[in-house]
Amino acid sequence: MEKPAIHPFIPIVIGVFSVALSAIFVKMTTADSGVTAFYRMLFSILIMSPVFFMKYTQEIKVLSRRDWVFTSIAGIFLAFHFILWFESLNYTSVASSTVLVTLQPLFAFAGTYFFFKERLSAKTLISGAIAVLGSVLIGYGDFKISGMALYGDILALIACALITAYLLFGQDVRKRISLVTYTFVVYGVSTITLFFYILFKGESFGPYPASEWMWFLLLAIIPNLLGHTLFNWSLKWVSTNVISIAILFEPVGAAILAYYILGEMLTASQIIGGSVVLAGIIFFVADFKKIKTRFFSKRG
Repeated sequence: MEKPAIHPFIPIVIGVFSVALSAIFVKMTTADSGVTAFYRMLFSILIMSPVFFMKYTQEIKVLSRRDWVFTSIAGIFLAFHFILWFESLNYTSVASSTVLVTLQPLFAFAGTYFFFKERLSAKTLISGAIAVLGSVLIGYGDFKISGMALYGDILALIACALITAYLLFGQDVRKRISLVTYTFVVYGVSTITLFFYILFKGESFGPYPASEWMWFLLLAIIPNLLGHTLFNWSLKWVSTNVISIAILFEPVGAAILAYYILGEMLTASQIIGGSVVLAGIIFFVADFKKIKTRFFSKRG
């Protein structure tokens, strides 16, 4: 097997740290949620453009009408995922919001069950019950603090469902085209959707102080382009299960960063509920037999 230049776990750790910074950057902005999401996607598109137009434009020709429809729907769902998730951070804590967004694997399985008739295993039902229990604990604790915190939790859950829908609609198209082309098209649709959303809401495109533009740009570079690129690079040498479990530590990293940067304290219900949610999802995504025998895949 080809040996990587550096140990794959190093970029995985950097990737987790990168995506964990997303909620922190959003908290640092003062712009409306739709505006923050718009500039995050727009800057991502602008940064990707040179690579896409030099190497990948020919792939656009293989997209069928159905592919364009599904990709467009995926981009719209992605746009509203960001709107609702960013909005949730105005009401609830970084810890609660990011933990609830990590319920994505369970939403994905529910989607494949209802739309593709995939059977529910005992493992799925158990892990789902554990994760739901953790969510209830978080919601109950936040409701005791503030009804608005619970509202933020609900927004985060809806945002989680939307990102799952984005993945379900895009998975078939992604199999036939490169990551760069698929990402560029979906981000493009998402950017256009957010543009019209801002117009409809009457939100301001600017001007903003230099600090706001810095946060917009950092959102595009670090969580969007750096974090997910590192995960995709690591997949050449490690199994998907390892990546999936690593991403689940995003809420842990985000909570730690929020404590030191934003001064957000963790409540007992957040710690207990978050731990229960993560335990349920780890139980769901982990292939314990393979993880026990090896971390590295045989892909070369």
